Amino acid sequence: MQKFNKHIVRKDESLKSIASLYNLSDDALKIFHNNHCEVKDMILIGINGHKELFIPRTAAADKNKVVKFDHGNRLVFQPENWFCNYGVIITIENENHKNELKYNTSVRWLKTEHKLHFFEVDRISNLYLNEEEVNEIADMLAYKTSKVLYPLQISVDEHGKFYDVENLSVFKERWVNVKDEIYKEFEGETVDQYCQKIEEIINEPNVINLYLKNDYFVRTLFFGIYRKFDLDYHSEITETFPVVDNTVEPQYKISLEVDPLKDDDSLINIQGEGKLNDERNVFDFINKAPFSTTIEDHPMMNQEGDFRLMYYLNGETFLAESLYLECDIQLEQRKKISVAISSLEEN
Repeated sequence: MQKFNKHIVRKDESLKSIASLYNLSDDALKIFHNNHCEVKDMILIGINGHKELFIPRTAAADKNKVVKFDHGNRLVFQPENWFCNYGVIITIENENHKNELKYNTSVRWLKTEHKLHFFEVDRISNLYLNEEEVNEIADMLAYKTSKVLYPLQISVDEHGKFYDVENLSVFKERWVNVKDEIYKEFEGETVDQYCQKIEEIINEPNVINLYLKNDYFVRTLFFGIYRKFDLDYHSEITETFPVVDNTVEPQYKISLEVDPLKDDDSLINIQGEGKLNDERNVFDFINKAPFSTTIEDHPMMNQEGDFRLMYYLNGETFLAESLYLECDIQLEQRKKISVAISSLEEN
């Protein structure tokens, strides 16, 4: 993001009047402009002949445009009474193959206890795979059996980061009705095998917990961007994302930047870019190793993966309006996950 704005100088404006407009002193505006302009455009005495002035990013004539941070440039997560429906597009790509999944989902805040926020997440539409409503038996079984998971209750920490699944115990109870519905519509060996697989997952809390932690929508919406930023509105973080199926997720080093001014739609903009930063090499990830199989005193970090995110928060509530996350990693082929989420207009 740029470090300045530009003020177009109008007729009869002076250095003093422009500085006053942005609640700056004459000297502060002069020094800032001179530090960012070309030598020929520097202010010596007045602004005669100047067509534009460089203005600090945090200086705004309209104070409602300034993002209200908490102490220490901290974005505060206050989701009380949050309820929103979102459209979700998840794209999974290898070099020679691409699948796109679409659906709508709802997010409802339930309560806050012990610095954790509790939410209910529910799917509120059919699933669409590559623009078509799922209809093949394997896709239909996946969709039907997923009903055992929803509504899903999760907990989120004070940074807005996914913490845990909170209603694992209800899945066994739901499965009785879901299984009955499936056998009313389908039959055969394929159905038997699929249902047996689901029952094995449900009966192993650790397995189903891992499965749910790989929910790309939940992990993207609750990535944990509510944190302190430095004086330049940057924050360096190390986070993981389930771009591959592994009990220990790949780790990325990410640089976040928040714009201290809201955009023209009164949204708070947050951008992030990063690289894979993991001791495991390509072969470790291919073989699903939870740790590096090469023991070295000073291991070379694997950086064969990129990370990017763009978040747009409501300027008043600081809650997500739309967001995009993209994460990739080099395996035998490069694998990429992208998640696009946008709030749905209420009818």
